[in-house]
Amino acid sequence: MSVRVVLASDRLDTPVVVDALRDDGAEVLLVVAADAPADAAADAVTGRAAAELLGALAAADVLAIDAGRDALTPQLVAVCDRFGVRIVAVCDGAADRRLAEMFGIATCAPDDVRTAVLHAVTAPPTAPPRGRIIAVWGPAGAPGRTTMAIEIAAELARDGRRVGLVDADTHAPSVAMLTGLADEGPGFAAACRAAERGTLSAAELERIALPLGDVAVLAGINRPGRWPELSSARVGDALEQCRTWVEDLIVDVAAPLERDEEIVSDVEGPRRNAATLAVLAAADIVVAVVSADPVGVARFVRAHADLRAAAGAAPIHVLVNKTRTSTLGIDARSQVRRTLDRYVGVAACWFVPWDPKAADAAVLQAQPVGRVAPRSSLSGAVRRFVGEAIEPPPARAAVRRSRVAPGADTEGRRGDARLRTRRTLRGVA
Repeated sequence: MSVRVVLASDRLDTPVVVDALRDDGAEVLLVVAADAPADAAADAVTGRAAAELLGALAAADVLAIDAGRDALTPQLVAVCDRFGVRIVAVCDGAADRRLAEMFGIATCAPDDVRTAVLHAVTAPPTAPPRGRIIAVWGPAGAPGRTTMAIEIAAELARDGRRVGLVDADTHAPSVAMLTGLADEGPGFAAACRAAERGTLSAAELERIALPLGDVAVLAGINRPGRWPELSSARVGDALEQCRTWVEDLIVDVAAPLERDEEIVSDVEGPRRNAATLAVLAAADIVVAVVSADPVGVARFVRAHADLRAAAGAAPIHVLVNKTRTSTLGIDARSQVRRTLDRYVGVAACWFVPWDPKAADAAVLQAQPVGRVAPRSSLSGAVRRFVGEAIEPPPARAAVRRSRVAPGADTEGRRGDARLRTRRTLRGVA
């Protein structure tokens, strides 16, 4: 039996491709513009053309289509899955390949469509990759967890990855305020309600998300009294659906970790801290933000056991924020390291310096520090943390390994370079 193909492309020489496919025994049912199938799947067009296209898709074995956000949409992928149609994405760059891989779709170069279409019929279907959930938690006392969540999301998005940022704080949500986004419309609470009804999809998440540059943001509740909307079951279902929406989902959560089932009579009622506990239980990575002062470190030490129990087997990466000598004295980093190692067994941690000038500029402009002051010490520290602790994409990791050998003392190298520069200038003088 011949392979039945629908070809949707604006970048291919379609007559040549059609002739090549027919030479191999394939039957080309229809040739349309690249965005026509997506429009038909979203009911954006009506009439005979849409009916003819959907009928051709229902009868086809393979859809060869240009990769692009306007052409390759979640609605189109869902329609093709329902019809049992394999999709071959024609990619013209790395961004196109990443988009296709997010949906678990076969990819090919523009000059390899013929082979890819024939291979798609015999190849086993692949499941779309599951995105990671990275929870950002910190003890009470404003250690900077929301700021760090925003910076981590912005840093991950620099590589072209699809990144989402969720405010799941049921006590003091502040992502929308720090980024200048509106929090009156649908946000994470709306996603949770849709998840409970079974109507949440990647397309719906894309619709209700707000853009912060390359980061898609689901704002938190605009009044703390709305916390019952973020129940444990709703949050868990919403996060599971978010894994199919983005590659990395950064979730900002509240500080309290107490389970209050024993102090209320209604054991089935909502819990104020259920959202935080549900996020930590679902997280693949937990970032614990600690304020670099005696009170902040003490609060983290006391809460560490509860955090470890809530996170389960997920790795916990400790990020010490606002590091300065004015609160801890000389060699503040060594003091924090020794304290964490002695009392909670944390041997490795990362430090973000106290940089109020860059942080205040970011608040003033309602943007991440990485965009307002990309060369600040705060931005550089977050960049190093993401590169070392949150498993960067292979391309970025290879570039960094080529620049800096594993275990190299980069601070020492910079110090040697500065010393050599001073000696050279002294010699010139």
